[in-house]
Amino acid sequence: MFFHRKEPMVPIEVRKPDPVFAQFLLQQFGGATGELTAALQYWVQSFHCAKPAIRELLQDIAIEEFGHLEMVGKLIEEHTRDLQKTPGEVEQSPIFAIRGRGPHLVDEGGVAWTAAYVNEGGDIVRDLRADIAAEAGARETYEVLLDRAPDPGTKKVLHYLLTREIAHTKMFMKALESLGKLTEPAFGNVKPDETVNVYYHLSANGAPQRGPWNQEPEFKYIADPVKLIEQQHELVGAGGKKIA
Repeated sequence: MFFHRKEPMVPIEVRKPDPVFAQFLLQQFGGATGELTAALQYWVQSFHCAKPAIRELLQDIAIEEFGHLEMVGKLIEEHTRDLQKTPGEVEQSPIFAIRGRGPHLVDEGGVAWTAAYVNEGGDIVRDLRADIAAEAGARETYEVLLDRAPDPGTKKVLHYLLTREIAHTKMFMKALESLGKLTEPAFGNVKPDETVNVYYHLSANGAPQRGPWNQEPEFKYIADPVKLIEQQHELVGAGGKKIA
């Protein structure tokens, strides 16, 4: 059961309507990183989750994201309220010139929203990691929008929305940590083979770059993968054992 309260979490106040900026805002309404995508993603994922606490986390954040969708929609509505008074700007915002005031289920380029944006797979570890990536994408978009925002009221709302993306990221990370999977790459039912800790150097130009992702003791660094593959094929053809 859902109830809708008309008051957004942060008051929406736009003193300087800007339909050109409203078109940028469409990314967070009907775009791939937008609030509709996040809300539906977390909501659908919750039905896959057998752990009641994490299931509730996903549903609570999903409902909050629907609230954020409303806030973005209201921002777009306010920024397009004086379309007839700003003919020059409307010409630069063909979506509103054609479709009229308010939000539409398209991104800033006019591409229609699609369920293909929703990333859910049925494994809670996989889903939570996808959610962290989703929040990062939304945060990045809000930073760009904040930089372009034309008035203080819009900036206040966008800063709040950006902050909540960071809050959700922290919550998803804590949920992964509670499962013991925050930094554990191996999850699922199939164990990896012997190459799980092998790093192949496949960049031909310049000196090799080294870091903790390709250094011992955790990783075996293969400086010449082509030579190794040739050796493996020779051994396999001779009935020998493959080299890890």
